[in-house]
Amino acid sequence: MDYQYPILFDWTTLETIDVIEFYTSIEKAYEKGIKKEELMIAYKKFKSIVPSKADENKLCREFEELSGYSAYRTIQKGKELLETDIVKM
Repeated sequence: MDYQYPILFDWTTLETIDVIEFYTSIEKAYEKGIKKEELMIAYKKFKSIVPSKADENKLCREFEELSGYSAYRTIQKGKELLETDIVKM
C-alpha cells in the first residue's frame, strides 16, 4: 500500500480507526476475500460516521482513485450475497 486513506480531521480517533477498518475491509475483498458479515459491519460503522451520501461518495471516490479498489462495487456485491458468503472482487 503506497497511499494514504482519505480521512477528515474533525473525526475522533475512534471514528478514524473505524473508517480505516472499512477501507481495509474493501482491500481484503479485493486481495483475498472477506466474510460478508465482517464487510457489512465495517460499512455500518462507516455510515454511522459518514451519514451523508454525498460525503460517502466523495470519500469512496478518493479511496478508489488512490487504491484502485471500488468501495461502491464491493458493498453492492456484498448486499447481493447470502449472509454466509465470502465477498471476493
